[in-house]
Amino acid sequence: MKEKLMRFMQGRYGVDQLSKVLLIAGLAVVFGSALVGEGLISVLFYILGWVLVIYCYFRTFSRNVAKRYAENQAFLTKTYGIRSFFQKQKNIWQQRRYYHIYTCPSCKQKIRIPRGKGKIEIRCPKCGATFIKKS
Repeated sequence: MKEKLMRFMQGRYGVDQLSKVLLIAGLAVVFGSALVGEGLISVLFYILGWVLVIYCYFRTFSRNVAKRYAENQAFLTKTYGIRSFFQKQKNIWQQRRYYHIYTCPSCKQKIRIPRGKGKIEIRCPKCGATFIKKS
């Protein structure tokens, strides 16, 4: 059975970031339509959700790899700002255990200082301004 699945998927595009977003958004819209209640809006959201899920699977099983790759690259280009913001926030939260992250009062440059060094004078590497903070 596993071999048949592998043979079927040969030459297919597979799952990428856009497909994951389409699947999550489609399922969220379908479940959200159930929460809205009865009515035309609920039915439209339900249909929209299933259209997103079906398009996700269409992309996954597509043999037109070049076109699916171009779609994914366009999606990644358009969402670069949002993705990089969340990646930076994740990185800052991972570093908070070992470092304080201060902002320079004059140029707004972020400066990373090790924790547990007491009250120290910090010199901004970008503008040279100094300020005192507790680390």
